[in-house]
Amino acid sequence: MSDSLTAVTVRITGHDGDEIEAYRARPTGENRRGGVVVLHHMPGYDRGSKEIVRRFAELGYDAICPNLHFREAPGAAPDDAAAVSRAAGGVPDERLVGDVAAAAAHLRALDTSNGRVGVIGYCSGGRQAVLAACQLDLDAAVDCYGAFVTGTPPEGFPLRVTNLVDQLPALRAPLLGLFGGEDSYPGPEQVAELERILTAHGKEHEFHSYPGAGHGFFSTDRPAYHVAAANDGWERIAAFYGKHLEA
Repeated sequence: MSDSLTAVTVRITGHDGDEIEAYRARPTGENRRGGVVVLHHMPGYDRGSKEIVRRFAELGYDAICPNLHFREAPGAAPDDAAAVSRAAGGVPDERLVGDVAAAAAHLRALDTSNGRVGVIGYCSGGRQAVLAACQLDLDAAVDCYGAFVTGTPPEGFPLRVTNLVDQLPALRAPLLGLFGGEDSYPGPEQVAELERILTAHGKEHEFHSYPGAGHGFFSTDRPAYHVAAANDGWERIAAFYGKHLEA
């Protein structure tokens, strides 16, 4: 745990050579440590997402959150940028993977890096964290209520998104899943399907579902915030990353 940290906005070279904005926080000190790539929820690269980045720095990690909507609306307010991205069908999977690879490379290039990098995502970012862990060499992944890792989007769903069932056999990192028992996307049946698939393919995973919690229970600035679920979830995230990201 670190009481002193620095947080800055940086630019990284993302997918296809595009320069994108990212928010990075680091604890003070020169000790070797792991890194965490934070994938924001669909509402965007907002204050709550940046608070999460700083929280990982307080936990002792170098952390970075790429602005996944930067290309669509550079400099726009988070809600406005998210609206533009949503109207375009969301963040393309190929581009997402390229941006996560760039963020992970940025963390590994820091002089404090121990070479280990994890990824965590919330809402749409939860699905994206699993996607990245299927295609990139990462050391740990956390899915916080990511919709459509399994299951099928309902008719009229605004994002052009498919499930990841065909990619799950290639999962390259241990996966921690944190879900709301009252959520619909992903609902309990979709979480159960994901667990069955990972078990069948011998993939290391740990799932927890919280009764009474719905979608977005980590969001302190939204009505969905669920204190007990969020507090327990943070404890589990800290233990999981402590196991997989510390040298």
